[in-house]
Amino acid sequence: MLVICEPQKLQILYESLEKSIPESLKVRNFFFDLVSREKQTWRCWLDAWPDYQSVITWPKKQEMKNDLDHCTNTYHIFTKDPDKLEEVLRCLQAMKWEQVFQIQGCQESVEKAIREVSASKLVQVDYRKTMLCVTKLPMKHKTSSDDEMEPSKSFKMCKLDENNREINFQSIFLDSSHAELVNEQWRFGKNEQSLKYIQCCLQNFPGFGVVGPEGAPTSWIVMEQSCGLRMGYTVSKYQGQGNMWQIGSHFGKFLTQKNIPFYLHVPHDNDKTQDTLKSFEFKVAPCGWHQGICTPQKYC
Repeated sequence: MLVICEPQKLQILYESLEKSIPESLKVRNFFFDLVSREKQTWRCWLDAWPDYQSVITWPKKQEMKNDLDHCTNTYHIFTKDPDKLEEVLRCLQAMKWEQVFQIQGCQESVEKAIREVSASKLVQVDYRKTMLCVTKLPMKHKTSSDDEMEPSKSFKMCKLDENNREINFQSIFLDSSHAELVNEQWRFGKNEQSLKYIQCCLQNFPGFGVVGPEGAPTSWIVMEQSCGLRMGYTVSKYQGQGNMWQIGSHFGKFLTQKNIPFYLHVPHDNDKTQDTLKSFEFKVAPCGWHQGICTPQKYC
């Protein structure tokens, strides 16, 4: 087990992981945050350096205090050798199988490995696979937030026809004061662990929304620690009025100008969101987005 935290090595690892996009997207984007923000609340494990095969990231021990908080107790994984992934998970002593936790990755091999190891440890798995949606061309972002960067041409800016909208909505950035609102409407929210997670996201990453005539947010989306855009929602009264188009256009422009990588994952049965993403020229990565929530028997 090799843990690295030196900025120079993290930068080298980040650039190396770019070569394996989209399968490496979860881990690679996580290192964008580590390198650019020098955040040290997470750890990075490799099986070797510099010729690594597997990379796993997870929060430091002091962050994983709540055994039931799978929002915080999260492992991101990527491997160049899928056949050995099961062995890696079995041997990694740092994984706390006595906790409720989740593993996320963008490789088909993740499912089999999680199920096999979890069964041997008498841990129940709630497995989820969704469509991984990425920009049309590979995202070659540098770890910089230089305002003068040219926008990436891999993202299509859809022009908004503001004149034909019945009501014009003001675009805003979200902050931690909006966490309760987002938590209440998030499909996986409505609990203290998810609220803490959303607060952390909004304190460290951009969130974007639009404000309706009542002065309250009517639509929003939030970026999480691996630069995924999640928790998208529109108040039912204002659905179908172009609010998500406005967010997609303005937020996409902001992220590309800031040189921040981004992606989305969408359920296979969410045709409406898939159509919207196609209009922004996203494509579906064949590897998919994978998540396994692991729960020990004592918590089932």
